[in-house]
Amino acid sequence: MTPVMGKELHEELAAFDEFGSSTIVEETSGIPAYVNEYWTAKQRAAHSLHEVSYRACFKPQLPRFFIERLTEPGNLVLDPFTGRGTTLIESVLLNRRAVGNDVNPLSAMLVGPRVIPPTLPAVAKRLDELDLSAAEETPDDLLTFYHPDTLRELCALREHLRDRENDIVDRWIRMTATNRLTGHSPGFFSVYTMPPNQAVTVDRQKLINQKRKQTPEYRDVKKLILRKSKSLLSDVTSENTQSFESYGNGTVIAIGSADALKHVTDDSVSLVVTSPPFLDVVQYATDNWLRCWFNDIDAESIPIWNFRKAEDWQVAMTKVFAELHRVLKPGGHVAFEVGEVKGGKVKLEDYVIPAGTDGGLEPELVLINAQEFTKTANCWGVDNQTKGTNTNRIVLFQKR
Repeated sequence: MTPVMGKELHEELAAFDEFGSSTIVEETSGIPAYVNEYWTAKQRAAHSLHEVSYRACFKPQLPRFFIERLTEPGNLVLDPFTGRGTTLIESVLLNRRAVGNDVNPLSAMLVGPRVIPPTLPAVAKRLDELDLSAAEETPDDLLTFYHPDTLRELCALREHLRDRENDIVDRWIRMTATNRLTGHSPGFFSVYTMPPNQAVTVDRQKLINQKRKQTPEYRDVKKLILRKSKSLLSDVTSENTQSFESYGNGTVIAIGSADALKHVTDDSVSLVVTSPPFLDVVQYATDNWLRCWFNDIDAESIPIWNFRKAEDWQVAMTKVFAELHRVLKPGGHVAFEVGEVKGGKVKLEDYVIPAGTDGGLEPELVLINAQEFTKTANCWGVDNQTKGTNTNRIVLFQKR
């Protein structure tokens, strides 16, 4: 797809009807807002490499929509709040250079192995070589989640993986195991519990076990890692492999604050696609405590932003936008996604647009992707809480 700019992008969004709906065009904060189904959850277009769970992540179709329209192959795409790495993986698959940043070390562990993945035979060979029959330490409280033999294998694997960051196969195994720690099916190491992106406390799990009258059954750690690896790598083509070699190898994912991107040079980024933490909606540290344990990370020491007041969030985002202004090329764009907050009572344009403007960027438009919507008096009335809807709100900025 040839990049579209300025008036052409507005015209395309207004005329968009790929999924059978007509665009609603309104205005908010002095800029046009386009409401339509621009990408859909019904599409099975997402690459298998994305199948890693993480709280509050957006679908791959979102960054792809903007990457295809606002960049060319070889351009640099940035996500300062990388999370599970959706933007970075889509960028590499589309032959763009990618750079990421996240304050949570888990992000780099989950993303790095998937922008330059090993082959399935290499993973199978390494797993076959591993001896998981003994571990130096097996915390008794984790028996609430795991069968004793499963816990022993997990702890042995955890000990093996320490200081193995330079081995791409072990990095992959670490990532896959981290994603299989807890869940609600036999495909996870644990007994039935919350979804994999939201680990409950030991005490909470005891209550779940009692209510369901369940005890942890044995799960073969190596077998489940290989099964998940096969699934993640199932869509990888020879063309993808070339993209990994050309662009994945150069991907840098720094650990730090989004308002200090020291690893990104001035005027180098063509596009930013990101979704920041907004107020206290998601408790990342609490949700990821078990993943942090497995990877020897102190969850409480991670300085994740957790604002309770929108005004405080706006101040922090203004600093982020100023940093994005520094790294963007003239003419570069920021696609900034924030979902509804506090049941729709907080209107994002009241805080996002001023923050971006104060950071030196020019708001160009608002895009609202909604699978189900009706004409409303205000485009922000599209209800993201209604069953069956799946709404994204993106403010698009440009560096002039």
